[in-house]
Amino acid sequence: MRAYIQYGSTRIDFQLMRSSRKTLGITVKPDLNVLVKAPVNTPIEKVKERLKKKASWIIKQQNYFQAFHPKTPPRKYVSGETHLYLGRQYRLKIRNSLKPEVKLKEGYINVFVNSHSGKEQVKKVLNDWYKERAEIIFRKIYDDVGKEFSKRKILSDIFIIRDMKKRWGSCTPGKKIIVNTELIKAPKGCIEYVIVHEMCHLKYPNHSKAFYSLQSSFMPNWEFWKNKLEKIMS
Repeated sequence: MRAYIQYGSTRIDFQLMRSSRKTLGITVKPDLNVLVKAPVNTPIEKVKERLKKKASWIIKQQNYFQAFHPKTPPRKYVSGETHLYLGRQYRLKIRNSLKPEVKLKEGYINVFVNSHSGKEQVKKVLNDWYKERAEIIFRKIYDDVGKEFSKRKILSDIFIIRDMKKRWGSCTPGKKIIVNTELIKAPKGCIEYVIVHEMCHLKYPNHSKAFYSLQSSFMPNWEFWKNKLEKIMS
């Protein structure tokens, strides 16, 4: 069942699942949803009372995960519009050509398309270019970071780059590291931060003190790049 509590001016929605377990557990998922698992006979009032006691922690966790959610507003793909690449703003310039391609020059992202092309074609050509650049840059960073992790026997089986609607990256139970293609718009330090963050989850699937200690050992200035990511991609 779904329900909610009111914590000051904040409404916290949650999903309640009942089972034969003996204790009540609260989980904040990366998609910001709150899952509560409770014993079968636990009154809903008791569940809500527990949630209110944990409300500040829940909000803190949601704010943390929110930092990994892409926030770039929808683009119109018209000349003069600004687009990001590796943390720098470029002006989009649509140019006529029979060969679709993208070139960076003097502060412009030049997208070459047929003069009869609509914005969907411009979007496709630009996004294909972003993906090509992400494959090159992300994998280089991943390989460099991976060398340091391998020294501590922390290894990932698979590294995947793909579009993700709600997260910058993830680490699956099967030890797959997945990174959002959209990160190609952020500075390299931000990309490295997300990869390091997800690699640390190979050893610690939570956000415990041990996790943050490990993350800091690999990237002492991770908080700077985390804040940079939140700022530049908002």
